[in-house]
Amino acid sequence: MTRVFNFSPGPATLPEPVLRQAAAEMLDWHGTGMSVMEMSHRGKEFISIHAEAEADLRELMGIPANYKVLFMQGGAIGENAIVPMNLIGRGGKADYVVTGDWSKKSQKEAKTFGTVNVAASGEAGKFTSIPKQSEWKLDPEAAYVHICSNETIGGVQFHWTPETGNVPLVADMSSDILSRPIDVSKYGLIYAGAQKNMGPSGLTIVIVREDLMGHALPITPSAFNYQLQAENDSMFNTPPTYAIYIVGLVLKHFKAMGGMAAIEAHNKAKAKVLYDYLDASSFYKNPVNPADRSLMNVPFKLKDDALDEAFLKGAQAKGMIQLKGHRSVGGMRASIYNAMSIEGVQALVAYMKEFEAKNG
Repeated sequence: MTRVFNFSPGPATLPEPVLRQAAAEMLDWHGTGMSVMEMSHRGKEFISIHAEAEADLRELMGIPANYKVLFMQGGAIGENAIVPMNLIGRGGKADYVVTGDWSKKSQKEAKTFGTVNVAASGEAGKFTSIPKQSEWKLDPEAAYVHICSNETIGGVQFHWTPETGNVPLVADMSSDILSRPIDVSKYGLIYAGAQKNMGPSGLTIVIVREDLMGHALPITPSAFNYQLQAENDSMFNTPPTYAIYIVGLVLKHFKAMGGMAAIEAHNKAKAKVLYDYLDASSFYKNPVNPADRSLMNVPFKLKDDALDEAFLKGAQAKGMIQLKGHRSVGGMRASIYNAMSIEGVQALVAYMKEFEAKNG
């Protein structure tokens, strides 16, 4: 069996040991004679899987006791509506910091449920940097301040935590959750689709401070009400059980790697290999302000766009896939989430050097 180096922005590559364990347990989980896919979400077997996954997530991220962990559905796109439905009723308005296409979508969706103030935007600079906080125009009466901690399309990432005073900070961490240590207590709510750094698609993790629940708008569907989901231990409706199981395996794999400090070191090392080469080359270019460069998604363009298809074809021939940039910006994009090995990035750089030598 030959595994490719999968640079997909999501659903993304998963740790091979996790896939092998899932395969081994597919027909018979721990002697139960059934697959996790077949288990009742209210049975003792799945309840134990769910509880372990939550406990390991709390341990890895250092989630305080006064925060609830919810296993939900709908992805980050769903949370673009679910967050304001649950939080904006605390004052009727919210601040959004727009640093790329995903946070732009978030603020657009939120407008359906209340007044949205764009506190800062990087759009004038084509989303190649994150606006300095000194430039933000925050409303002290906002129900929350929303950011996207890592923009997968533009490749910018917050390497600092915004200070929002008494106004809760909400972060879409879909593409960099569990990639580095963070102080959860500085956030009111964190949400993340699982399919980039921690599992398969279909599961959304929500980490919410308890005092922010119980303010849902009357129009909020019961399944999307954080308070109801918390009261029912994420079992108000059937959760994505198999995705929770895979996330649980991934979390144990991360613990075996040495936890968040080790994972951060791994991610920084990978990113350095790629960015160092890009900076040394005149054939390729990364447009992002170096201080705001993402450790997860690295967009780059070739000197001549006419070579893009040849580059992608050659990469695929060498077992490297999903390098095409997002249609809105073109070029290339290497998504190097937690499960991407440093060998994968080194192989990409070796190919880039070879391609440059032939076409530069």
